[in-house]
Amino acid sequence: MTTFSTEAILTALLLTFLAGISTGLGSLVALIPRASGNKFIAGALGLSAGVMIYVSFLDLIPMALESIAETNPGRTGNLWVTLAFFGGIALIALIDFFIPDAENPHELHQINALAEMERDHAAHPRNRQHMKRMGIMLALTIGIHNFPEGMATFIAALDSPDVAIPIVIAIAIHNIPEGISVSIPVYEATGSHKKAIWFSVLSGLAEPAGAIIGFLFLLPLWTPMVNSLLLAAVAGVMVYISIDELLPSAERYGHHHIAITGVIAGMAVMAASLIVL
Repeated sequence: MTTFSTEAILTALLLTFLAGISTGLGSLVALIPRASGNKFIAGALGLSAGVMIYVSFLDLIPMALESIAETNPGRTGNLWVTLAFFGGIALIALIDFFIPDAENPHELHQINALAEMERDHAAHPRNRQHMKRMGIMLALTIGIHNFPEGMATFIAALDSPDVAIPIVIAIAIHNIPEGISVSIPVYEATGSHKKAIWFSVLSGLAEPAGAIIGFLFLLPLWTPMVNSLLLAAVAGVMVYISIDELLPSAERYGHHHIAITGVIAGMAVMAASLIVL
């Protein structure tokens, strides 16, 4: 069984916590009337997708293959890594499947409809309770999505902190729009900046919760084989998030070329960091 130092575990938990609370940054948009930054968000989401896709295929999968070769060399090891990769995709896809589209944070009509919701609220004060419920349900469902992301971040950080830092930044960027989608309905319903920020931050705390679960249940079982399978599954989760959420999100902000430039820039930044580090 592989053992990890206390410092390595605490560092992994800290990085996961930082990624999770970034949803609170999105909630700050609720404090800015008619905030607009579509170009920035499109580029940032594209950059996040570029980082995740590049690190999944060019770092996590090779690391998984290298780790599993210690116990299962050749085609057998490759088969296990492949199954784990698609298993990670199946896990996050299954979570999506069981959450209704109307309350799924991966269905981006919520963010796109924020301005329309604000107008509806002004015209129909009775919609406040509905918007409050929407905000609470979004916080809950985003928390469900963030749980496996937190576990993935923790595993990556535990295996290689240098690789984990760009991953943490990428996840933090993609958590910001999720914070927006929670905070604005809550703010419009309650008029409270504090409640808007609190619900957003609370949804992000599912990520460190996922890390703690990983710490409690996975570390006692940690072996090169487990390490390899988890890295491959993490890669699958990240690729799915990039394709299902980040890239469509970036496109829907209406700046295609900025989004694509962000993707390429994210890959370039990740490539450079892997070479330098």
